[in-house]
Amino acid sequence: MPDPLLFAYILTILSALAAIVFMRTPPQDLVTYWGDSIWNLLAFSMQMVLIVISGFVLSTTPLFSRILNRFSSLATTPTTAILLVCLGTLTASWLNWGLGLIVGAILARRIAVKVQNVDYRLLVASAYSGWIVFHGGLSGSIPLLIATPGHFLEGSIGIISTSQTLFTVFNLFIVVALFIAVPVVNLMMLRGIDDPVLVDAEKLRKEDAIKVDDHKDHTLADKIENSRILSLIIGGAALYYVLSSLLTGRAGLNINSINLLFLAAGIILHGSPRRFLDSLNEGVKHVGAIVIQFPFYAGIMGIMSMSGLSEALSDFFISVSTAATLPIWSFLSAGMLNLFIPSGGGQWAVQGPIMTAAAQQIGADVPRVAMAVAWGDAWTNLIQPFWALPILAIAGLKARDIMGFCMMHTLVSAIIIMTGLLVF
Repeated sequence: MPDPLLFAYILTILSALAAIVFMRTPPQDLVTYWGDSIWNLLAFSMQMVLIVISGFVLSTTPLFSRILNRFSSLATTPTTAILLVCLGTLTASWLNWGLGLIVGAILARRIAVKVQNVDYRLLVASAYSGWIVFHGGLSGSIPLLIATPGHFLEGSIGIISTSQTLFTVFNLFIVVALFIAVPVVNLMMLRGIDDPVLVDAEKLRKEDAIKVDDHKDHTLADKIENSRILSLIIGGAALYYVLSSLLTGRAGLNINSINLLFLAAGIILHGSPRRFLDSLNEGVKHVGAIVIQFPFYAGIMGIMSMSGLSEALSDFFISVSTAATLPIWSFLSAGMLNLFIPSGGGQWAVQGPIMTAAAQQIGADVPRVAMAVAWGDAWTNLIQPFWALPILAIAGLKARDIMGFCMMHTLVSAIIIMTGLLVF
């Protein structure tokens, strides 16, 4: 698979060609549209970066490390190993998608050391398959974005609270059904493996926790960096602000409150600023793709909107959809687009204006359509290896080792998600 940045290049070119062929837009105008729009998502890009970093920082705290160790110690057989990895990753991913990626990888490694006769490929695939619920959880970038004041579609769709997206009956049905289906499918595949692929447990015994250089307090700077009091003051103040804002209704559950909540918890649980900074520096290594790709997504959005291509695509979906079926078309098209744009936030920048405009014109439920796009992104992430890279890197596997297992989840989850979008 080419690097996802190359897909951003390709999609930029395809968008421009489509505008030239179908909208008769001069190439020089397209370059202007692209350049004028390329920095329009800088604030949104930073929000996406912080989602990844906050999840990583929290997952590497000593408390989380102890919890994962105790949790993994419950595994005694291949069956319990698969179940624990699935449930652990599903729960962590619902709380925070960055947290889910890291927790799943660490659990798979530690349980593989404990239960050495389980197929390691399926164990890692179980961790990645549990990640599918993230966009229906507390850190889903699309539902949190449209609940955040100032988002780029506020002028057309307004502020849509999470009570209309994450906490609806249809979304909760999908999440609960996947919590059941993911472990069941993995256990069924476990029974079909006659010759399990095992790993050398000794190679997995290294701790995944961040290695901290324990400085001695020789200087004033050392004392400040190792001060737990500073972490408690700053982290406590941030935690108080988020919780009081949510409880008093001063602010809702949105992308900013979730990021601050997890960062505050990370600051407190790491203990010292030095340990927090060491974890932060490691987490930053995972966000390079977001930093460079999101400007291209903004440029694509500019090409499509200013050339009229977005409006033409919206008219197409209106012509083939009803108010009831538009969420299904949104889900399927989002799944296909996700193969080119492996980021829910970047995908929403391109697809959001199209699908919400179509929903408004035919009277479809805009929050349901937005969640259909979100679930479409989560759906084909199972066969899009971009987000699997952190798990695979920690596990020491290649994408081809788990994709066969993940394909089965792609088929099963499509049925569950479309049922939720249509029936409930």
